[in-house]
Amino acid sequence: MINQNTVDSEIYKIFQTDIEKEIMKGEVARAKFLSAIFLIAASFFCIFPIFFSEVYLKAFSEKLNRYIPPIFFFSVSSYFFINSKLIQRWSNLNKPIHPFLRYLNVLVETSLPSCSLLYLGTIREPAIYVMLTPPVFVYFIFIILSALQLNFKLSVFTGLVAATEYLSLTLYFHSKSQGHPMEIFISSIQSHIAKTVFMLIAGIIVGYVTSQIERRLLNSFALLEERNRVTSIFGQHVSPAVVEKLLSQKEFTSETKHVCMLFFDIRDFTRFSENRNPEEVVNYLNTIFDFAIDIINRNGGIINKFLGDGFMAVFGAPISSGDDVKNAVNASLEIIAKIKTDVANNNIPETKIGIGLHSGNAVTGNVGSSLRKEYTIIGDVVNLASRIEQLNKTYSSQLLVSEDVWNTLSGYSGEALGEVSVKGREKPVKIYKLA
Repeated sequence: MINQNTVDSEIYKIFQTDIEKEIMKGEVARAKFLSAIFLIAASFFCIFPIFFSEVYLKAFSEKLNRYIPPIFFFSVSSYFFINSKLIQRWSNLNKPIHPFLRYLNVLVETSLPSCSLLYLGTIREPAIYVMLTPPVFVYFIFIILSALQLNFKLSVFTGLVAATEYLSLTLYFHSKSQGHPMEIFISSIQSHIAKTVFMLIAGIIVGYVTSQIERRLLNSFALLEERNRVTSIFGQHVSPAVVEKLLSQKEFTSETKHVCMLFFDIRDFTRFSENRNPEEVVNYLNTIFDFAIDIINRNGGIINKFLGDGFMAVFGAPISSGDDVKNAVNASLEIIAKIKTDVANNNIPETKIGIGLHSGNAVTGNVGSSLRKEYTIIGDVVNLASRIEQLNKTYSSQLLVSEDVWNTLSGYSGEALGEVSVKGREKPVKIYKLA
């Protein structure tokens, strides 16, 4: 799991703010939905008694005032409608809802079924039987809906309010019903206590689920930020497999590592581009770079820099496969073979390339500002690999390697070109031609 500390705190706060906004949008939709539901209920209790008065009285009670239900449901509908408008206004002003108001709203909402039960208890004998009516199930609806707020404490508070009010009403109605004949499962206070416990547990479970959802959302964001960080440092051309390995590293600190540097260049590219439009030139480069990058990645290398019509790749940093020199040679030979095949199949125009390899110790690390960092390889190994690549022009070759690379290899055929003077170095360098 990615820790929050690995993500920029300001970006993390922005993401939390965005989550809060989405929660508020959900709260608006939820309030509007509940307003509509209770408005429909109010309409039902207005129309039903008019056309089906006898059925209405039998279904409910003769003591039930026909005006109470529609007034109650319309009032609740109005409450949720006003609630949705207030939340919408806070959202538009980018203002968070004060925690006290959140808890107050939960208290009011969860008390709605209690109000219904309390009224029904005044018109029903024995009163304890109202604890079997549908309003009891509304408690669980509000407990479930509390999950939309992605707040553990609010969900637990919802369950606590529901449990407390249900138990209080049960005890009250039970005392009022003494002397009336009651079935055992109704008169037994233990069964009602069990329901109370279930409500409390339901609130805790919903709270736990919401906290897990929120944590996973934040962890997913943290992981995404880590991926973006790796991509920013190493470039979008890093393979997914390498990204997964890099994600396990906390920081890419400066260190000395043994690497094999690969320089790739397309010959006579200037002459090629003079007689073609920009689209053709870009498509040509993209075609070659596409399979070249794929080959580098498959062999455990990373493209460190693009250099116009070429690139610099590194094998052995920031992670090493153990066969970095061999992998670099295999990648070079595979690129050469692929270009030869594509030219033969007329997939690309006649193309000549040059690749230079050299291995040795180099300083690796992140260089740049806090806004943009780049993973950089610094050292003589880089400069010499670049110089060796340029010697391909002199020897009409495609792949030249240094003595350090050659001495690491076994089973490869090549030609020793002897000692060669290289620009920027006093001593000559032994190089070998592999293709």
